[in-house]
Amino acid sequence: MKRLATATEASRYQREWFAGLRARVAGGEPLAVVNADVPHEIFRAMDIPYVVSQWWASVIAAKQRSGHYLELLRQRGLPDHSEQYNALTLASALDPDEGPWGGLPKPAIVVGDASGDVTRKIFDLWGREPGVTFYPLESAAGNEVPANWWELMPHRWEQAIGPARLDLLTAELENLVRFLETTTGRRFRESRFREVMALVNEQEEWNRRTRDLIARTRPAPISVADGIPGVMLPQWHRGTEWARDAARRFHDEVRERVDAGHAVCPGERARLMWIGRGLWYDMGFYQRFQDEYGAVFVWSMYLAIAADGYIRYGDDPMRALAARFAAFTDQLYTPPWSSEWYVKEARLHGIDGVVHLVSDDPRGSYFTARALESAGFPVIEIEADNVDARTYDGDRVAARIGHWLEDAVLR
Repeated sequence: MKRLATATEASRYQREWFAGLRARVAGGEPLAVVNADVPHEIFRAMDIPYVVSQWWASVIAAKQRSGHYLELLRQRGLPDHSEQYNALTLASALDPDEGPWGGLPKPAIVVGDASGDVTRKIFDLWGREPGVTFYPLESAAGNEVPANWWELMPHRWEQAIGPARLDLLTAELENLVRFLETTTGRRFRESRFREVMALVNEQEEWNRRTRDLIARTRPAPISVADGIPGVMLPQWHRGTEWARDAARRFHDEVRERVDAGHAVCPGERARLMWIGRGLWYDMGFYQRFQDEYGAVFVWSMYLAIAADGYIRYGDDPMRALAARFAAFTDQLYTPPWSSEWYVKEARLHGIDGVVHLVSDDPRGSYFTARALESAGFPVIEIEADNVDARTYDGDRVAARIGHWLEDAVLR
């Protein structure tokens, strides 16, 4: 497989950026470790260096180091089988010098939302480390679920989410700003914050164009193996000009492939949807079914949620930021928010079959699979953790999917 130039460039930028991060922290700047559901835009606007917990865990897994760190948790008497996606980053603090790219520097601040009991406990453990302060954010739920939330979110997010949830998170973010100003000495400037918010919208608009381009192109110009780094590495740097431009270059490279008639699998027979987090320790998984079956993974949540889940316009930037994250978990994991969106995306992309990664902690998996099956899409569920390879048997999983393709998708 020839990788997209934009994916290769994003990987290079990531390694260089991390070297710069280590230098900044070594020079005395405070590092924040934040959950993926935390509004990073505040840290970007205040020029506080930060690393996303799940991003770092994916790097550890890709380097085949997850077993080492999970064993360190077990040796400390901590669970090594629960919410590994966040626990791995905590574990990396127990052996910092052995981590990828020189290891993760010690943070001064950790911020996570209390979306589940286990996540909260992991961040509580971070907060017990000397010199580390944990700042929790609440996670609210709503009784009313809008139909077609993806159409409301860019401009009518107040209607989609409801004022009560937005009031709560807006107030919490204003308190977070005061906490960061007091803790770090950095100042929050609204003019800079508006610039960051505008850059994020530009970046995600490019991702929306790329998503739509892939959805309507037959055969597929790229597979998710290239699409995931093309969208996610810039996502961890969103709110920067580099990330905005990387999203535009990603779109342009896909556009060039489409115009040239390039197909990632010229004999394409089936278009597959991957539901779940990236299988970071086995990214070659997605390629296995192209040569033998002509089955191409054309969809993952990463490009799709960038297209539908992030764009927010409005005159009040802090409330717009709250609207970006108040229902973010719902969009991916809480039915009917999530299940209706997955069905919409399957129809948009002309999906022939769905491979659903079922891990222990994401909620709503049962309803997601049933909604897709009710809409007429064949679904196969595989049980594995996306960063813990200890119980993953790639050959066995591939054999199951092969039989399913022959019996349910390609017949």
